[in-house]
Amino acid sequence: MAGAYDDRDGKIWMDGKMVEWRDANVHILTHALHYASSVFEGERCYNGTIFKSRLHSERLLKSGQLLDMTIPYSVDEIEKAKYAMLKANGWTDAYVRVVAWRGAGDDMGVSARRNPVRMAVAGWEWGNYYGDAKTKGAKLDIAKWRRPDPRTIPVEAKAAGLYMICTMSKHIAEDKGCSDALFMDYRGYVAEATGANIFFVKDGEVHTPLADCFLNGITRQTVIGLLKDKGITVHERRIEPSELAGFEQCWLTGTAAEVTPVGQIGDFHFEVGALTRDISETYEKLVRS
Repeated sequence: MAGAYDDRDGKIWMDGKMVEWRDANVHILTHALHYASSVFEGERCYNGTIFKSRLHSERLLKSGQLLDMTIPYSVDEIEKAKYAMLKANGWTDAYVRVVAWRGAGDDMGVSARRNPVRMAVAGWEWGNYYGDAKTKGAKLDIAKWRRPDPRTIPVEAKAAGLYMICTMSKHIAEDKGCSDALFMDYRGYVAEATGANIFFVKDGEVHTPLADCFLNGITRQTVIGLLKDKGITVHERRIEPSELAGFEQCWLTGTAAEVTPVGQIGDFHFEVGALTRDISETYEKLVRS
C-alpha cells in the first residue's frame, strides 16, 4: 500500500459503518481541527491478532473521559470495529489507528458540548518505524521543548494536542540527520522521545524515566514485565540529563517503534548491546506468539 494517506484504495470504519478510503472525510468546521479535541490509539496486528488490543480500547475510552469527551462505543464495540476493518482490507499484519474526536455540530467555539463525538478505525501496512535504525541504532536529537506539567493538561490521555511539540521537534531532528528527538520534562529530567518511551542500561541493570508526566506506554509496561521475568533489575526513576554519559545501552519502546536500539543521543553514544538485542527479540517473539 502506497501513496498519500488521503488517496488510497481500501476501507475505513467510520461511525459504525465501513466506507471507501477516499470518502472517509470530515467537515472543515470539525471541532477537533480547531481545538485539538481528539484522542487516538496506535496498535499493531501480528498474524491476525492485535497485540493487547483490549488494553488499547480501554485506554481510548479513558483518554476521552480525561478530555471530557464521552466516546459513544463500548470496548467490545471498538474491538469489533477494529477487526472488521482488518477483515475488509484483507490484512493479518498491519498498523491500526483508532481515533475519536469532537465533530462539527451546533457549537463552534471552545465549548462544544452539543457537538457529536465521532470515531473511526483505519489501518495500513507499516514496516519498521525507524527504518534500518531497528538494527543499527537510532540517532536522537535533544528537543528544545519539554514535556508539560501534569497540571497543564491530562498527560495520561493519548491526546492529539500533546503531539504538537513532537511534530515540531521531530522535524528539527530530521533536518539534523536524526531519527527522532529526546524530550526532557518540565523539571528538566529525561522524559521520552516524540512517540516512544526510553530505556537505558548500566552495569546490567535497566533505568527508565518515571512516567509521572507522560504516557505510560503499553509497550513500555510490557517490556518492563519481560525484563523482570528475566530477573533483570528495572529502576523507574527520575533521570538527570548528566547521567546520559554513564549509560552503556539505550532503546526506545512503542507500538510503532516496537523495541528499537539507540546508538546516539546528542553527543552521547551507546552500544547496541546484548541486552538490547535480547529484549528486542523477546518482544518480537511475544507479539507473534
